[in-house]
Amino acid sequence: MSTKLAAGAVAGVAGLILASVIGTAAVGDTSASAATTTGIKAGKVPADFLPWVMKAGALCSDLSPAIIAAQISQESNFNAAAVGPETNAGAAKGAAQFTDASWGTWGRDDDGSGTASPYDIGDAVMAQGRYMCALIKRAKSSGYPGGAVALALAGYNAGWGRVQQYGGVPPESFAGGQTYNYVHDIMAKAAAWVDDVPTVVGTGSGADAVRKAATYLGLPYVWGGGTPAGPSTGFCSGNTGYLNGVCFAASHEGFDCSSLTQNAWWSTVQLPRTAADQYNATASHPVSMDALQVGDLIFWSHTGSGSDAYHVAMYYGNGKIIEAPRTGKNVQIVKLYRSGGLVGATRPA
Repeated sequence: MSTKLAAGAVAGVAGLILASVIGTAAVGDTSASAATTTGIKAGKVPADFLPWVMKAGALCSDLSPAIIAAQISQESNFNAAAVGPETNAGAAKGAAQFTDASWGTWGRDDDGSGTASPYDIGDAVMAQGRYMCALIKRAKSSGYPGGAVALALAGYNAGWGRVQQYGGVPPESFAGGQTYNYVHDIMAKAAAWVDDVPTVVGTGSGADAVRKAATYLGLPYVWGGGTPAGPSTGFCSGNTGYLNGVCFAASHEGFDCSSLTQNAWWSTVQLPRTAADQYNATASHPVSMDALQVGDLIFWSHTGSGSDAYHVAMYYGNGKIIEAPRTGKNVQIVKLYRSGGLVGATRPA
């Protein structure tokens, strides 16, 4: 956090790593620049942090979920209750390590709890994203070398005044190399955590829908969760929604299969909520499995009828689909499979 030092980095190395980390399209960004998206490798981010990491990482085009995640790891090791040592600016608090003064500028009640707190995961991570985006904007206009994200990380750790003082990331001679190593460590970890996603080929509403869905890669499957506005908690019913005997859906934010496709297509086609209803709404536009296009909906049914579909995914291209598969799994891109009762495909638009 600004005005506090913690382990960090090298401007030269950071600049080289940057190109392999940055490129995540903002949620809802359907421009040509959204052609490449990145996810985070499974198991790197705790489930209660992941939805907020994905959301904060999409706040500005030069940021990424991997950078946000690696920075939290460096700041607090994903400890929402973390409190740093006392400094002239006071103790840094929460997962993103905000001092009281900085929290007054960047903190908001993002999780809707009624209180803006640096100890609330959603509030802290979104404040981190806003602050990083502001620093990135300042870095891009500064003309300093080293890359906008590396400069922003240095500003987050040591304060922008130190970046100005040195005309870039402070050198190893500053503060025992803490800021220098802080930047390097975060950039290196983010590069190692990135799960590269194949480029979505094509233009139009189908490709745009798939690009949007890809920004949610890594979010958990949540039965009954997800809306056109984004991920949400769900509910348990019968034996559904439970993981290891606990109602996973009610305590995690994410999507189920049909809410993911609904959210992805919403700006163009307002699909209904369930897989069966989505099939019925698009059945007048069937597509041969040999003529799939990016964004086409693919359905599975136990009865052989799409009107009874229990699962829906979207064609990603190159023989792959993007889907929210089941409780215990995350939004993923996998090879198109025909097991489980594949019944066919439709084209929403």
